[in-house]
Amino acid sequence: MKKKIDRDLLQKIMKNTETDAILITDPYTLRYYTGFKGGEGVAIVTEDKYVLITDSRYTEAASMESEFEVEEFGASRPKKDLITSVLKDKRVLSVGFEDDSISYNDYKYFEGILSGDEFSYGDVQLKPLKGQLLQPRRVKTAEEIESLRQAEHIGDLAFTDMLGILKVGMTELEVAAELEYRMKRHGAEGFSFDTIAASGVHSSMPHAIPTDKKIEEGDFLTLDFGCLYQGYCSDMTRTVCFGRASEEQKKIYNIVLEAQLAVLDAVKPGLVCKDMDAIARGYIKDAGYGDYFGHGLGHSVGMYIHESPAFNTRDESVLEVGMVITDEPGIYLPGKFGVRIEDMIVITEDGYENLAHSPKELIEI
Repeated sequence: MKKKIDRDLLQKIMKNTETDAILITDPYTLRYYTGFKGGEGVAIVTEDKYVLITDSRYTEAASMESEFEVEEFGASRPKKDLITSVLKDKRVLSVGFEDDSISYNDYKYFEGILSGDEFSYGDVQLKPLKGQLLQPRRVKTAEEIESLRQAEHIGDLAFTDMLGILKVGMTELEVAAELEYRMKRHGAEGFSFDTIAASGVHSSMPHAIPTDKKIEEGDFLTLDFGCLYQGYCSDMTRTVCFGRASEEQKKIYNIVLEAQLAVLDAVKPGLVCKDMDAIARGYIKDAGYGDYFGHGLGHSVGMYIHESPAFNTRDESVLEVGMVITDEPGIYLPGKFGVRIEDMIVITEDGYENLAHSPKELIEI
């Protein structure tokens, strides 16, 4: 099914940014506004034109996915000429670009196009959009939430599978491969990020990269994983123990779990993101481990794994119904072990809906 063009929204963004045209180049933003999944191309929006420019590898798919007018560039029709034609036809004087994601090389490429002799009617200015294309993505539609819900459900199914096969002697790389295989088997079209499988002393590193280290008796294993479903990400973290957990391991695990639950008890629309972070951070600090929780409490999730707003010490965004965000406190003791527990939640009228359903009590394998 073709994604419909939200003309009112795009025209509003042009008005707000005082631009005559918008260039969409980021792959995630491109998919959000055009429906095009290929990621390689550029979309141009003017007062009455909606054009998607890509190459022959993607034109057929793009025509089925998007209501934008699809133009194919190649040797006989250079991309530069197609862009110039659209903008010159409307006598565009200002073009908004995605300053939050564009590379320097791409910026110089578009700057070079707009300084060409074809625009003899006046100087054409590149203007930063300052996140205006990202703002609508902060609050998810019912359709987006359903895709996110299904993505997280796939993670739940994969984690349940893993509980049946995890054992001492497996390497972190083997664990990551098994987890990714199971997400794929349950319907994932890809992964939100590189799977984290960190055991023993490696679990004290929040974003440890899986290695050939073998899981040992007494190890904590932190699994942080996510998949893609219809272009939308999931994100979940669970920490399990091999054999009986020590008293220290139980203590740290319970502090993290209680901090995570304290946020869920409080969260609702109208609250400020940094105040949510303060709940978990304060709980962990009061327990004596404030120096061992360094990252933010959570981040919004959508087509991209880290979107806005975020639960951290700086974000003053107010929570709105339809925002999807993670709750993932952790404690990391260098050289010993770490614990992180993460759910992905939707802000609702009366609080939240938890999209993750995997158990959070300490599991001893």
